[in-house]
Amino acid sequence: MLTEFLLLIILFFSFLWITAWIKYFNNLDERLGDTIWRWSYDYPVKGKRDISNLDDKDFVLLRRKRNKAVTIMYWIFFLSFIILMSFISKVLLKILN
Repeated sequence: MLTEFLLLIILFFSFLWITAWIKYFNNLDERLGDTIWRWSYDYPVKGKRDISNLDDKDFVLLRRKRNKAVTIMYWIFFLSFIILMSFISKVLLKILN
């Protein structure tokens, strides 16, 4: 029970750390938007094509870094949910016994 509590604290601080990185990436380019919870896909540009690596290499690389950070954030979020459910079940077992 103590290890789960410590893991939850570690995951909480790592969640804060990764969301700070996502906010940092969002501030680097206005085309990424302000949201933390969604992946950024290809944004339409004037003409028939979307932004590719050949059109705007810096933006595409920034978008890929941000999308990796969002993926890591989701992994941390779901892992902490599983550990939280385990922690709550152990607390309830202690209370009921």
